[in-house]
Amino acid sequence: MPPSRVFITGAGMISPMGNNAEAHIAALRAGSTHFREIDFFDVSRQRVKTAGVADLPDDLSGYTLTPREAARLDRGTRLLLHATAQAISVAKLTDIPIETPFVVGTSAGAMPIGEEYYKAATAVPNKRTGQFSRVEHYQPQRQSGTVQHALGFRARTQIISNACASGANAIGHAFHSIRSGRKSMAIAGGYDALCQLVFSGFDSLQALAVSGIPRPFDAHRDGLALGEGAAMFVLESEESMLARGAVPIVEICGYGMATDLHHLTQPHPEGTAAVRSMTAACKQAGKQPCDIQYINSHGTGTPLNDVAEANAISHWAGEDAKNIAVSSTKSAMGHLLGGAGAVESAICMLALKHQHLPASLNIREVDPACCFDLVREPREASLNAVLTNSFGFGGSNATLIFSNVN
Repeated sequence: MPPSRVFITGAGMISPMGNNAEAHIAALRAGSTHFREIDFFDVSRQRVKTAGVADLPDDLSGYTLTPREAARLDRGTRLLLHATAQAISVAKLTDIPIETPFVVGTSAGAMPIGEEYYKAATAVPNKRTGQFSRVEHYQPQRQSGTVQHALGFRARTQIISNACASGANAIGHAFHSIRSGRKSMAIAGGYDALCQLVFSGFDSLQALAVSGIPRPFDAHRDGLALGEGAAMFVLESEESMLARGAVPIVEICGYGMATDLHHLTQPHPEGTAAVRSMTAACKQAGKQPCDIQYINSHGTGTPLNDVAEANAISHWAGEDAKNIAVSSTKSAMGHLLGGAGAVESAICMLALKHQHLPASLNIREVDPACCFDLVREPREASLNAVLTNSFGFGGSNATLIFSNVN
């Protein structure tokens, strides 16, 4: 039996760019940046004090949460809840079978709750009030359970944590479950919220751009910016979609992953694992590099990452590289860590739907390693197939390919 085709029939997103698809496409068309000073944890001792901060919706009245449950929600859970609710609404899902996979990628999870536990434990070591609740809700599967409870369904939760590739891997895992015929539907994506421990860790590594503004693929780039966000998708087989009368947005046609054993935090200079993940995704999609019109790159703005990815694209695409448009939307909203691959997948979906290329912003001088068409201003384009890369610490590499519905 041939593999099942897999379609996205619902999508929800929240990031520094906005709280829905319409806000995101407007921001992408405008080529605007979305960074501001962090005001919900102390950054007074950090080199960098800004990030891509999402405006969390205040109204939680539409969910089946008690006031106490609503007050307990950390930023990450609120991001995940907002994106999941949107995706289910867009897909017009009214009944979610319990065997439906709920596949979520995250890197930091509920880290702010862990920070609260540590502060309470060190301030008053013998006081136990509230500590058990913090331990319980610190676990990422508890966050997913809370989201399902708030939206009135139960599903089989699967957590994937492969650093910055987590969101893409979660979507890819759900895609494989449906393509193989094991499942007919899945809800998948990724999320991460800004938190003090992660922010100060990146700052202490001197990985953050001192100006607070990342410049992916600029010859003089000096680091990344952090951000927060979530994107969730309803994935369905063609049979499930037709039976429900659902409307497809885009098709997921390829997924590849590979591990780079070069270094804990640094990619191989030639991007060898990235080449393998892109090649694997193309093989599964039945496409050649020349069939890809746009790449939403991992493009963090760090000196080592961007050159490695540029080299990987050059090796993977060869002479066709010069005809492929490439940009990094992290230049506009920062690196969303476990949510990056999911939100960037949503941006690829919007690029296909609106036939529009988002730009790599803030570039003054293009790095000579760029062998491709680096998009420096938003522009219209004719797109049929697009690719997104997500690379994480520890050598995790993931690639997804999306195409128009034919």
